[in-house]
Amino acid sequence: MNGQTVQLAAPYDTMQIPLFEGVCVLCNNAVDFVLTRDKQASYRVAPLQSDLGQQVLAQLGLPLDELGTVIFLDRGTAYIKSTAMLLVSRGLSGAWPLASVFLLVPSPLRDVTYDWIGRNRFRWFGRSDSCRLPREADRERYLDFPSAP
Repeated sequence: MNGQTVQLAAPYDTMQIPLFEGVCVLCNNAVDFVLTRDKQASYRVAPLQSDLGQQVLAQLGLPLDELGTVIFLDRGTAYIKSTAMLLVSRGLSGAWPLASVFLLVPSPLRDVTYDWIGRNRFRWFGRSDSCRLPREADRERYLDFPSAP
């Protein structure tokens, strides 16, 4: 499923957008990590619970209520799971782009670890009652908030 084209309305079709689980503490910390290291401000982010996130899940044939993955939209092409995270790392400052070397490992092998962390993320890191609001410094980098928690 990696590299699947999705139909997005302008301007989303020209953006790089990590979509994340809005109530997952680990996911929210990962978003903070990415936005802090995205010195070019290339990425915009949105929760999977948002209208945009739900539209992309539907187009990819993924359950709308199963939000256990990260999706990276790169100018209209969707990548999921470990591939999404490794492609996002390419746009970060410091040594983080080197992590993309793991793209050489077949995704089924990488995704075993990704899925294991995903199954345990709420137990290990916690869960919020609703999607969190962005930090003031990052507000312009967030897209399309869900209308209800």
